[in-house]
Amino acid sequence: MEALYHQSNKHVHEVQSQMGRLESCDKQSVHLVENEIQARIDQIFSNLERLEILSSKEPPTKRQNAKLRVDQLKYDVQHLQTALRNFQHRRYAREQQEKEREELMTRSYTTNGTQKKILDVANMLGLSNTVMRLIEKRAFQDKAIMISGMVVTCVVMFLVFKYLT
Repeated sequence: MEALYHQSNKHVHEVQSQMGRLESCDKQSVHLVENEIQARIDQIFSNLERLEILSSKEPPTKRQNAKLRVDQLKYDVQHLQTALRNFQHRRYAREQQEKEREELMTRSYTTNGTQKKILDVANMLGLSNTVMRLIEKRAFQDKAIMISGMVVTCVVMFLVFKYLT
């Protein structure tokens, strides 16, 4: 039992060091390291099952201590399993975010301006492009007339104010 316990404990420490390595490895090798860590954890779990059986066969004076050591080892392995799952979840979320970011970057956006809507409505009504250009030219002329009228009105108001007061 002691040899199996020390071997399992050694595997736990190896997995802990591999978890540190997992954070710094590149994207291509991360799956290999994850699989290796998961295989080690599975091996430790199978060792723990055998250790539980062996600890129950210990003499009554050593049984409590043996069960305590096995339970501590089991807790450590469960902690490592949870840490691996958390890392995989964070990696998956990060990959999803990168994928969504790439989709947003490649998406082409169109303007939803009023001019496009007016052209669409005009095309539905059967107005030709020539008529639409005439309407746009008239709108520009109307705007110029309005601005010049406003300027003339302001000048007249200024002159009236200056010379009549």
